[in-house]
Amino acid sequence: MLNCSIRFLLGSAALLVVASLSRADDAAKKLAEAMEDPKIKGDSAWMLISTALVLLMVPGLALFYGGMVRRKNVLATMMQSMVALAVVGVYWVGIGYSLAFGAPFLKIGEMSFLGFSKDLIFLAGKEPFDLLPGTNIPIYLHMLYQGMFAIITPALISGAVAERIRFKPYCVFLILWITVVYCPLAHCVWAMDWWSGLGAGTNPVGFLGKMDALDFAGGTVVHIAAGFSSLAAILLLRKRIGYPEHAMHPNSMVLTLTGAGILWFGWFGFNGGSGLTSGPLAVTAFAATQCAAAAAALSWMLAEWWHRGKPTALGLASGLVAGLVAVTPASGFVYPWGGFVIGLVAGVVCYVSVSMKPFFKYDDSLDAFGVHGVGGFLGAVLTGVFCNEWNFVNPAVGKPGLLASGEFKQVGIQLFAAALSAVFAFALSFGLVKVIDLAIGFMAEDEEEIEGLDRMEHGETGFDFGYGYEVAPLIDPAAPRAAIVPPAGMGRFRIIVEGANNGDLIHAWSEMCKPTPEPEPEFKIIYPFVTTVQGNRFQFRGGDQDRMKAAVQKLFEKRLKRPLRVKIEA
Repeated sequence: MLNCSIRFLLGSAALLVVASLSRADDAAKKLAEAMEDPKIKGDSAWMLISTALVLLMVPGLALFYGGMVRRKNVLATMMQSMVALAVVGVYWVGIGYSLAFGAPFLKIGEMSFLGFSKDLIFLAGKEPFDLLPGTNIPIYLHMLYQGMFAIITPALISGAVAERIRFKPYCVFLILWITVVYCPLAHCVWAMDWWSGLGAGTNPVGFLGKMDALDFAGGTVVHIAAGFSSLAAILLLRKRIGYPEHAMHPNSMVLTLTGAGILWFGWFGFNGGSGLTSGPLAVTAFAATQCAAAAAALSWMLAEWWHRGKPTALGLASGLVAGLVAVTPASGFVYPWGGFVIGLVAGVVCYVSVSMKPFFKYDDSLDAFGVHGVGGFLGAVLTGVFCNEWNFVNPAVGKPGLLASGEFKQVGIQLFAAALSAVFAFALSFGLVKVIDLAIGFMAEDEEEIEGLDRMEHGETGFDFGYGYEVAPLIDPAAPRAAIVPPAGMGRFRIIVEGANNGDLIHAWSEMCKPTPEPEPEFKIIYPFVTTVQGNRFQFRGGDQDRMKAAVQKLFEKRLKRPLRVKIEA
């Protein structure tokens, strides 16, 4: 009996080994066949490049945002972009991809708002040669490509509340936002194709089942979602201390321009790869992307030049990003001239939107809503104006828009889809931000914000300027630096304050440099022209010397409550 049992077990084990080897042989054959298929090789090569290009956009965004904040917050701001690579990167491979692209799971009637598939969790149930249905690329590659979109989207939101939020609640926000806002939108727009597969009358909301909205590369999922989520955070969380009364100058336009250039470069993968194939469709999206970015950079710069008298580096960088944002939903459906017009309009509209911040009195730190929210919404609607149906793709891609058909139908569909995405993202983000703020506190303390988030949140500095900066700063390192360049022909001079201890002078000056709702009048007179302070010597660059001298004397006599002697030294 025992011998029979042993023989049975050995026989069963042998059968399992044979079956396993047979499956391994089948897998090897399928993999070999896939590796020899020219369509799979060509599309996979382009999508691998596109995935890497979109990943590069994250450090590009970090540089773009990092240059726009004050020096004391540059590292913390860049970290808010870069940490998404880790936090969202892990979450997406684990569960995010399954929620966005899994089988319909959370339904209302026949409409699915969220997916779930066990075999997509860490892709444990998929093989390297398993192709995404309807494409020539492996599911592994599609997961990685879409993961880059998921990573950069919540990072965009950080620009709206930069310089005033804590790192820990921000990381919690990343995970929750991806779960309740991004994954449902990605599922509806891309996995379920805006519910277009539903038959008429099969769902309780009726017309949603045949909405057929167009979003080639994420105008709704990425930019409208991020932009209107930014607006929710802006309205809930307090402004930066001293905004808008106190000037908050960018620390490095070199970083911002470099970041903008990297974003432009990476955006070709963002839009060009969204057709999931190489060939004419990728080329169409590529061309529209280039045209829109160039046109928007030009139109923003010209609008600013006409409005403010000077074209700025920040304006050029913001304009090209606005064009890239606006053309994203349209890129695979429009001719290059359509991308050009979308860019021209987006540059002007987004410039006006950003310029209206002082009027509406909201603190969108780095214009996340003004560029991504407004630009994304505008681009989604203009897609309905300029879109075409491409017959060179099988099946055909796109729909005839206003110019192609003479009908407003697609414009109306695009408007409704954009509004639906905006309301969805705003409402859920409003609730998320409120809950996180009540639970663990989203905002930095006043003292932390004044000192700078680089030091207070990370214990580091973005730029180490050596011993003098670390140990014996001439003025408070938390204070903003003067950034106004005097008119040509005005020289430098020094004002010397006598009759007070140097330490008392430095302490008083440091206190005045901290952001306050209403700085003293004399301080506002002298601050834009002070370049350095050393002991009792205040170095000026420009300004009326007698006026500066009188303001310095009155300011410090009020602060130190003693008479002082003040003189000018050329």
